[in-house]
Amino acid sequence: MASNIGMMDSAYFVGRNEILTWINNTLQLNLSRIEDAASGAVQCQMIDMTYPGAVPMHKVNFDAKTEYDMIQNYKVLQEVFNKLKIEKHIEVNRLVKGRPLDNLEFLQWLKRYCDSVNGGIMNENYNPVERRLKGGKERNSKSSFKSSKSLQSNNLHNSASGDSVSKQGKMGVAATSAEVQALSKEVTDLKLSVELLEKERDFYFAKLRDIEILCQTPEVENLPMTVAIKKILYAADAKESALEEAQDYISQFADSGETEERNDH
Repeated sequence: MASNIGMMDSAYFVGRNEILTWINNTLQLNLSRIEDAASGAVQCQMIDMTYPGAVPMHKVNFDAKTEYDMIQNYKVLQEVFNKLKIEKHIEVNRLVKGRPLDNLEFLQWLKRYCDSVNGGIMNENYNPVERRLKGGKERNSKSSFKSSKSLQSNNLHNSASGDSVSKQGKMGVAATSAEVQALSKEVTDLKLSVELLEKERDFYFAKLRDIEILCQTPEVENLPMTVAIKKILYAADAKESALEEAQDYISQFADSGETEERNDH
């Protein structure tokens, strides 16, 4: 089912506001930006609501702030996808960066998938707040047991390491200042690169949309060349090119045209 949702599917033309409204109404949240869902927790609970009990919510961290914690959420989601035989590869490294376009695209796909399963009707028997609270309590009870052991071992080392830490702290201040400046410059450069890439992506996406609209014109939509172009536009598998299939389709019509011409003579 998921593999049939191509890049030119209407799902990818759903706006940010509609996606945010869908998330907030369904899960009783109050997200104001698409990137607020970059942790993967929202996606996990959406699948849990679509397939009640399928997601081990005690492993989902709604307070995830670091990339490491976010990656753990996406690992849970990918495992559930595999278990449910949902053929969707999650671009974790791109999503955890919090870039709006990447996260919007994934959420657009997710909404289309969930709607295709439940018909766009919310499960009235599912309490999203209660499910989150229950999962959080189970996760905290397990982590508190582990942390109590680690605290005991840390206390043994703290008394011996106190003096060395104070000496190292003074030496590290100057180095830290220089590192912060270098990292700030790197972040600025990366932001500029991202903006340029996003503009380029939007430019080519708009071109594809124009081509799609042209191909839907009644006068040309059934022409062999138009049908071949649509085969490329609507190809669902991003790993394989549909060019060969489109070329074969045109060749078939070219061959049939030559045959008819010979028969006429």
